[in-house]
Amino acid sequence: MYTYEKPGPMEGACGMKECRGYEKYKSIFDSVPLNIRKMIAGLSPGELECIEEFRLKAGAPFIIYGSGDSAYITGDGRISSNKARAYIISAEDTAKALQLMCDCSIYSIEDELRNGYITIRGGHRVGVVGKVVTEGGRVKTIKDISGLNIRISRQVIGCSSALLPSLIRGTGSVYNTLIISPPQCGKTTLLRDIIRQLSDGIPSLGFKGVKVGVVDERSELAGCYRGIPQNRIGIRTDVLDACPKAQGMMMLIRSMSPKVIATDELGRPEDLAAIEEAISAGVNIITTVHGWDLEDVLRKQVIGKLMRNGIFERVIVLSRRKGPGTVEEVMDASKGKKISGFGGA
Repeated sequence: MYTYEKPGPMEGACGMKECRGYEKYKSIFDSVPLNIRKMIAGLSPGELECIEEFRLKAGAPFIIYGSGDSAYITGDGRISSNKARAYIISAEDTAKALQLMCDCSIYSIEDELRNGYITIRGGHRVGVVGKVVTEGGRVKTIKDISGLNIRISRQVIGCSSALLPSLIRGTGSVYNTLIISPPQCGKTTLLRDIIRQLSDGIPSLGFKGVKVGVVDERSELAGCYRGIPQNRIGIRTDVLDACPKAQGMMMLIRSMSPKVIATDELGRPEDLAAIEEAISAGVNIITTVHGWDLEDVLRKQVIGKLMRNGIFERVIVLSRRKGPGTVEEVMDASKGKKISGFGGA
């Protein structure tokens, strides 16, 4: 069984081999008001390692999520399971945080707000809720913002290493690969590390590295901040940030000559034609889809058709059974059988 190294419980030991201090959280500290910053800074590096989300919702307790659990932050910067001790987020807190996140220019993030999130320095993604303004039946922006969900971006360098021998042909090319995963089971983290290693090269496998094109429609893979990837995605990787997948794949094929194109969360009908065109152009595809297992995915209109047409040669199924990134199985889809060494009790 292969799993990512994962944090321990919300309260108590972190479970990581080492705690790297506060440096990587600086961009989060800089994106919240001073009073919230002091509360977060009151947590130990080990406690911070366990947190996946900070929830700032006006009129509600300061809530954190991680390791499949939730807890509260107190006014003196402690983690508590007692709601009565939680700090209550004010409307001023959320307003100040938003101003800090956009450098006091709300207009600079309007395009992202249409999609319900913004990306801050460090590649952390912030979900946004409030009054939705529509125009012509489409979302124009979000105003009167009342809630912010800071999702901590973490890279697990090397988490795909055990899988890569199954994804690379003897000729040095890459199998068309589909990663199936329920929400919050590590599919984006896994895909990001696959991209990095394919791009940089894998000396242990004699793989020299290839040009990888990434269509990062939701700004999660590269975590671009002002166009610059905040995550390690490889030296031969080109990124189209916040670009629709189908359009982006065609743009990359025409301009960047990728050997591999990677996208996250495939599913629209227009994606099907783009994938088929990319395959026809000799480009290999690595992508993800929400689902519980292969049977679930086969029922989906777009991915199901691609599977039945034999587009995907490798299928990876993830779960949280032993923590985020648990690999339940790796399948050779062309032969309809599991690849040994993955899955099991």
